[in-house]
Amino acid sequence: MADYSLLEKFESIQHRFDEVGQQITDPATMSDMKRYVKLNQEYRRLESLVQAFKEYKNLIENIESGKQMLAEESDPDIREMAKEEIEQSEEAIPAKEQEIKLLLVPADPEDSKNAILEIRAGTGGDEASIFAGDLFRMYSKYCEKKGWRMEVTTMNEGTSGGYKEIVATVTGENVYGILKYESGVHRVQRVPQTETQGRVHTSAASVAVLPEAEEFDIELRNEDIRRDEFCSSGPGGQSVNTTYSAIRLTHIPTGIVVQCQDQKSKLKNLDKAMIELRTRIYNMEHQKYLDEIASKRKTMVSTGDRSAKIRTYNWPQGRVTDHRINLTLYNLQAIINGDIDEIIEKLQLEENAERLKEAEI
Repeated sequence: MADYSLLEKFESIQHRFDEVGQQITDPATMSDMKRYVKLNQEYRRLESLVQAFKEYKNLIENIESGKQMLAEESDPDIREMAKEEIEQSEEAIPAKEQEIKLLLVPADPEDSKNAILEIRAGTGGDEASIFAGDLFRMYSKYCEKKGWRMEVTTMNEGTSGGYKEIVATVTGENVYGILKYESGVHRVQRVPQTETQGRVHTSAASVAVLPEAEEFDIELRNEDIRRDEFCSSGPGGQSVNTTYSAIRLTHIPTGIVVQCQDQKSKLKNLDKAMIELRTRIYNMEHQKYLDEIASKRKTMVSTGDRSAKIRTYNWPQGRVTDHRINLTLYNLQAIINGDIDEIIEKLQLEENAERLKEAEI
């Protein structure tokens, strides 16, 4: 049954939308970049909400006009058309109400940000490094499919393939809001390449997804940063091991250390390292927020506690299980090739249900 009481909220939402629209064009607002960006984010959210409300009102008006036609018209064709209009509008209303309720719940402000993706080999020796490489390939293919850009900043290759550690920045639309569900421990069960007797082993790799801090989120003082320059290592052509293009930054107050060596240009490596350093400092505060919501939302247990086991990839059975929502899929090869949409969509649905319950709209 339609909950027309939602319309009571429309006037205040429309008023705030108009107010934010005026503030964005104010020169005083535009001179304050931090406030300007926040207002732009609010404006985009309100714009979606206002549009959804207008569509909702239109559905209600269609029902009312259809009922009026039934009361006034005797022509059978017109009456049949009115009945169809009423039926179609009534069927569409519950989904539109659900959309509005979700839009009314404040979104995580970090969701629209780019992200830094870290993958580290865990227990399992060489096989864990190989699995970390499989996960990186999975995310690379997923990012390609989404039209996102992925750039590796740091890597430490495994002795038998894969990576002991790899860090990359991912840029695109709502990257963090989608990839955040991947944070946690991923476990693999299969016969390793190094196994001679055909026994199934269990290995693990940890994934961390951090919202990328923007320049105005964190103020970094030069005197708080120690900068070291060193020769790059690994593949990369003539400049490797011959020029001091790799950068290591140490934030003295927190002890956080980052490095970047994937570019031949020292300045480009410095820019990337600064982005990562800013993000890691920002995430020290963001983690407090994650810890707070982790107790409320099972979908976010992974980011509240990044040591939590979230997913198992079982090669002999071709099975992938996400332990947070007890989801099991038997299409491992498709998933490991980047087809993780179904998992993420189900996690989003679960989180949306939890957000609505919290808000009690």
